[in-house]
Amino acid sequence: MWFLALVATLSAIWYLAYHGAGVTLWVSLLLGSLITVTLATDIRWFVSIPLWLVTTALILLLGVPRIRRKYITAGLLRQFRKVMPPMSDTEREALEAGSVWWDAELFSGRPDWERLLNLPHTHLSDREQAFLDGPVETLCRMLDDWRITHEDKDLPPEVWDYMRRERFFGLIIPEEYGGLGFSAQAHSDVVIKLSSRSIVAAVTVMVPNSLGPGKLLLHYGTQAQRDYYLPRLARGEEIPCFALTGPEAGSDAGALPDTGVVCHGRWRDKEVLGVRLNWEKRYITLGPVATLIGLAFRLRDPDHLLGAEEDRGITLALVPRNTPGVTIGARHIPLDIPFQNGPNRGRDVFIPMEQLIGGEHCIGKGWRMLVEALAEGRGISLPALAVGAGKVCSRHTGAYAAIRQQFNMPIGRFEGIEEALARIAGLTYQMDAARRLTLGGLDIGEKPSVISAIVKYHLTEGYRQIINDAMDIQAGSGICLGPSNLIGRTYQALPIAVTVEGANILTRSMIIFGQGAMRCHPWILREFSAARNPDHRQGLVDFDYALFGHLGFLLGNVARSLFLGLTRGRLSATPVRGPAARYYQQLNWMSAAFALAADTAMMTLGGSLKRKERLSARLGDVLSEMYLVSAALKRFDEDGSPEADLPLLRWSCERSFYRMQESLRLLISNLPFRPLAWLLRALLFPSGLPWTEPDDHLAHEAAQALLHPSETRERLTRGIFVTDDDRFREGVIEQAFQQAAITAPMEKTLRNARRAGAIDGDNRQSQARQALEKGLISEEEFQALEKMRVLRRRVIAVDSFEDYGRQYLLHGEPTTDQEVARS
Repeated sequence: MWFLALVATLSAIWYLAYHGAGVTLWVSLLLGSLITVTLATDIRWFVSIPLWLVTTALILLLGVPRIRRKYITAGLLRQFRKVMPPMSDTEREALEAGSVWWDAELFSGRPDWERLLNLPHTHLSDREQAFLDGPVETLCRMLDDWRITHEDKDLPPEVWDYMRRERFFGLIIPEEYGGLGFSAQAHSDVVIKLSSRSIVAAVTVMVPNSLGPGKLLLHYGTQAQRDYYLPRLARGEEIPCFALTGPEAGSDAGALPDTGVVCHGRWRDKEVLGVRLNWEKRYITLGPVATLIGLAFRLRDPDHLLGAEEDRGITLALVPRNTPGVTIGARHIPLDIPFQNGPNRGRDVFIPMEQLIGGEHCIGKGWRMLVEALAEGRGISLPALAVGAGKVCSRHTGAYAAIRQQFNMPIGRFEGIEEALARIAGLTYQMDAARRLTLGGLDIGEKPSVISAIVKYHLTEGYRQIINDAMDIQAGSGICLGPSNLIGRTYQALPIAVTVEGANILTRSMIIFGQGAMRCHPWILREFSAARNPDHRQGLVDFDYALFGHLGFLLGNVARSLFLGLTRGRLSATPVRGPAARYYQQLNWMSAAFALAADTAMMTLGGSLKRKERLSARLGDVLSEMYLVSAALKRFDEDGSPEADLPLLRWSCERSFYRMQESLRLLISNLPFRPLAWLLRALLFPSGLPWTEPDDHLAHEAAQALLHPSETRERLTRGIFVTDDDRFREGVIEQAFQQAAITAPMEKTLRNARRAGAIDGDNRQSQARQALEKGLISEEEFQALEKMRVLRRRVIAVDSFEDYGRQYLLHGEPTTDQEVARS
């Protein structure tokens, strides 16, 4: 009987812990267990009485809120206030800005998969698709990237005029103001397609539609400001920029040295109340051509013209370029990618109060406004550039690997090349999935600041890996710049994407988990808010509720991590059947393990975790990889679970799970309190470390998606500029790729004949002619091989220059299509 009672009690304890039960259920279990022991066993009175006394004390202490708060919570709250890290105003505003979304589900230890799968599928409206098929396609055909980057160092005037006329600068501005009113999905798709032809054009379009006056006016501007500026921005009559970064303050907004002083001054021949500004900014995209400068500065009111408070905080303003005192500096040259970028400054520039974005109502709210706008822009623009690069490399470098031959076979068949191609394909699949999921959130009204940091960091890092792999594969044809090189400028642009809108080192080590722990954890922010509540009585009540909720959350994740670790997630719920189901189960395990690891790190290190950036970065890596896997699973489901895409899903998921495992392993290895680290290792991985990097067979399958025409290849690269018109380099590569698939069996026939000694020509042309003469191939097949030979020569040709001027020659090749035909 004792044994049965013990088993029943332990089972109940495990069940309550697994499901994160609250205090009431724990007290009920304690009382029920004691009643069972008393009535169902022959326990002696001298044992039962002390048990009842102890149980009664525990019930009163834990189950009665007033007693619990007085004797337990109050002391813990005092200690918590001593150890909690300080928080600046800008940090607090950043934490309060935006929203939490799927990131909170992953932090919960028990993600709701139905919520993910029931999110609306991302799609374009008919009007948005028509814009991509019409004006965007036309603009792509107008762009000559070599002329833009090497000769003119700018977009040509006809391109600027076309972008204005077709309202490319008003993608996000509502139709009522003369803009296009497009979704985040359409905005992203426009950037992807343009970036596949010209990074300069893509940046020029994306900046006015992301972090800039237009976005800020839409969310915070006064009606008068919207009515005046938005139509002018939509028509391109005003070119905007936003000036935030300066020589003395980049990521540290609290150190912003640019100032505005409230005073009276003259504006358009009238004496008005306004602000006298002094600033110095640099790295401002579109700054050299901007007619309207959005400006961030710290506002002061020393004469108390607005009220008693002197330091009014970070504020945003609109400054016309022609305002007296504004100086536009010369251009920066960002790694020879000549989008308009440069410094500007202002000395004693006076503007009226009506030029403050949002008017006087938004004074001091500038940093929060920026963070919320940045969360949207950072989730659209740079991820679109990164995914565009991945799609370009997947399509064109994959085709190059199928066309280029060494040792009488396509280089794509070499295992070393396959390994790089698998990374290109798998990462592009995962990155595009993360882009789509994030855009879906933005289009339903979310402003996910943590997720935007995740996709900014991980998609630009994926871009880094992909473009380096593409360069390795294309080798000389990748490094020789010229009109024939489709990846050289993409390679040069990589550090720009990594650096802007939050440098990647900072984003990984301080923002993803630093903000994620506070925003996404179900209890941490409530505990901090309660501890900072000036009403101490209400603060104690709130802290008590959050503390014991946090305790139940912690116990739940201990139980779930151990159980899911022992079973490797196999018994957990999954919303789908089939080959993807195991990945949902493994994510259930990692979600619980991550939540437990995060709580352990925060409890043991407290405020010093903020300074332990490597540990914080590893926790952020786990959260990020869970998001990337979630996105890949969502994409696979949205696409109808095509079996042909399964190698890409498996490669991306298995790589991510391995990276989660290694991040947690390194976290545990570096926790300072070693006994707790050993216990955490046993709870997270009780059955050992299960994951390795994707194996060779899987890498082979993933690489094949890029080496042959297929629906998978079309889905993977959908959205970039694609043509078979051989006036474009893309068209030449596409023709050659399709022809390579046609001639592959014929070339195999030639290889076999040569091995058998039936033909002995020293080059492919002579071998084909001998095979024709001996009846091994038909005349039609011979002509197909000849066409492939000419196309292959055009694809592998690289540009050479006489004097680095406008004239160039294809090295070793005729310079015109007619000469190619004659050869």
